[in-house]
Amino acid sequence: MDKINQYRQIVKQVVTQYSRLKPSHGNIRLDTIFDEAQDRYGLMQVGWDRGKRVRGNLIYITLSGEKVIVEYDGMESGITQDLIDKGILEEDIILAFVPQQDSPLSA
Repeated sequence: MDKINQYRQIVKQVVTQYSRLKPSHGNIRLDTIFDEAQDRYGLMQVGWDRGKRVRGNLIYITLSGEKVIVEYDGMESGITQDLIDKGILEEDIILAFVPQQDSPLSA
């Protein structure tokens, strides 16, 4: 399997793993969003908590070339180490939400 296809599968696997978590409160569902045509991958939260509507991104990742770009990571422990543990090279991960000069993983 070529690198980009391998990375695509790993990203989907990690996002799916997080989608199985149960939010600690509220009636909230976690939905995966996989757009392989444009290489966009996300995890959305949708539901109700304490009488208020909950909706929004928890994870948003894009692939460009042979790079995995973490556009948004709203998970408590962060997903970067999970991506590395599954086989994505650290130097191929870009944390887009961190200014380039400050990111230990930016290329």
